[in-house]
Amino acid sequence: MIPRLPLSELFPDFHPAWILAEDEDLIVIDKPAFMSTHAPEADRIDDAVTRLRAFLRGRGDADDYLGIHQRLDRDTSGVLLFTRRREANAAVARQFEGRTAQKTYVAAVAGFGDRAPRGTLRHRLVPAPGGAMRAIAEAGAGPEDRRPARWERGRAREDRGRAREDRGAAGALAITRYRLLERRGDRALLELRPETGRTHQLRVQLAAIGLPIAGDTLYGGAEAPRLLLHAAELRLDHPTTGAAATFRSPLPAAFAAWLSAAPADPYAGGVAAVERAMREAAERRYGVARAGDTTALRLVHGAGDGLPGVSVDLYGEHLVVSLFGAGEGEPGAPPRDVVLDAAHRLGAKGVYLKVRPKHASVIVDARREEFAPRHAVRGESAPEELTVLEHGLPFKVRLGDGLSTGIFLDQRENRRRVRELAGGARVLNLFAYTGAFTVAAVAGGARESVTVDVSRGAIAWARDNLDAIGADPAAHVVVEADVFPWLKAAAQAGQRFDLIVLDPPSFATTKKSRFSAASDFGALAALAFRLLAPGGRLLACTNHRGIARARFRRHLHEAAREAGCDVVQMKDLPDPVDFPSEPGMESHLKSVLATVGAAGAPAVKGAPAVKGAPAVKGAPAVKGASAVKGASAVKGAQAVRAPKGAPLPRGAKPGGARRGPAASARAARRGAR
Repeated sequence: MIPRLPLSELFPDFHPAWILAEDEDLIVIDKPAFMSTHAPEADRIDDAVTRLRAFLRGRGDADDYLGIHQRLDRDTSGVLLFTRRREANAAVARQFEGRTAQKTYVAAVAGFGDRAPRGTLRHRLVPAPGGAMRAIAEAGAGPEDRRPARWERGRAREDRGRAREDRGAAGALAITRYRLLERRGDRALLELRPETGRTHQLRVQLAAIGLPIAGDTLYGGAEAPRLLLHAAELRLDHPTTGAAATFRSPLPAAFAAWLSAAPADPYAGGVAAVERAMREAAERRYGVARAGDTTALRLVHGAGDGLPGVSVDLYGEHLVVSLFGAGEGEPGAPPRDVVLDAAHRLGAKGVYLKVRPKHASVIVDARREEFAPRHAVRGESAPEELTVLEHGLPFKVRLGDGLSTGIFLDQRENRRRVRELAGGARVLNLFAYTGAFTVAAVAGGARESVTVDVSRGAIAWARDNLDAIGADPAAHVVVEADVFPWLKAAAQAGQRFDLIVLDPPSFATTKKSRFSAASDFGALAALAFRLLAPGGRLLACTNHRGIARARFRRHLHEAAREAGCDVVQMKDLPDPVDFPSEPGMESHLKSVLATVGAAGAPAVKGAPAVKGAPAVKGAPAVKGASAVKGASAVKGAQAVRAPKGAPLPRGAKPGGARRGPAASARAARRGAR
């Protein structure tokens, strides 16, 4: 049985405190940011409708019906109303469709300047690239319409009539009234009342007048921890009694914090405050945690979740806390005991610690207690080897064996993509570590695979992971080799692959070579492109923070040209939801899926275009290994079976990375993700 953390407390279906009002006809909730109103995908479980229905069933309601009459963007928080009886739909629908239901929002903006404290925005909205909208000011309209404090219903009816008359004109008419609520320096809170209901209306109209909402990356908003748009109030007539009803949601603390512009210390509130921040971060992972097929994920991702310098990963019943940057007690360092105590209060059986200095080169041995205590520092230790699930696939991890655990959690969705693309393919996994990408490919139906890594311990671990899913060792071989010479020899031997995974560490050192993604990724990618079969795909990734996404794509384009490949598509891949980027910063992980044309990469001049190739003379294989023909196509490469009890290099630990300064530094650098 694979252990799991009890999920009911950390990931409840729905928090009762989110329910603002409820009767037989209506239920009104305070939707948190980062939750969709209603996901269109049938398999999604993390939207408000699905979660609220699960909550209603869980408390014993015979009927979990929810009528949807309004929607909020995923990143917008606040009042959201549903009907509980079909009989209430008609009366509620009339009010929303007729715009007699009054909605009031609050938005945070920068650069308000000397604008009028109240006014009216009138634009026509047209679609723009990337799912955005574009606002066009109406002909003859002023920049803002200065109006008295009272917003009359009569004028609203006039505007609605005007909207009906102008339906045939270009774009949809959008009307929003605004009022200044509070201002501090250049920052302001605005009250917004939309008189029409258009896609992204408030966001695009404010952006059109130079006041994009803070945190709105789509429309150029100022840096903020989230989209600072909140549905603060909803007024309508009750569908049965006809009485006026008003529902309000308090403004989240993030608005006041942003308005003050004062840097806040997220750790100043002690264990209780850090625990609260961790629980809020965990809430955003509900869809992953409650899907039922994944028991390893990231709960907290540093500044992206408001806790800079800290990550918290879930492995079954245990947590692994990583502290990044400055040493204990130095300025900017997270308080170690506060963070560990807060993590333990989440309900984990035990908590492990990894300390990751700013300069990984200071780590000579990643297994030292100073950096990675072997046992849990809070609660109970896990077994030395633990099995976790990712999209239903088992992976072996070791929580106390150095800085790395055996799987890089930020690649979860990329492994899912590889699984989807691998059917019938010949797959090459480079810098494979413990072979997680290969496991995904085999599960997806790959006919053959070659898994290459320089570490004998990692490659033996990869073999164990493949054996756990019943992979045929004759078709799915693991090779201990330095990737650069292996690629050159494989190209000379005419090997071709339908799908190649290239996810090198930012820095790596072996006995014969050094690798830096910043300077060497292009040359590495060119070697990989040469091995692609016609129509093949290259999944290229880097977590080097100094390589911007645009620069990474340039490296790949240049590498493809050098290799003589015709790239027909180059697609940026999104990160998993549990790895949010720091506000205002690009994601640490850049992933690109490149597809070459049907003509494919030309065969290397003079190389036979044959499937596979004999191993280079003198390339020994560990006793008992079976290899795909040609897999060990480099002098000194070893196709490793590594059964239990097989001898390992001097100083190596079973299943672990090769010991010694170079290998230890390499493991530390790879693990800092």
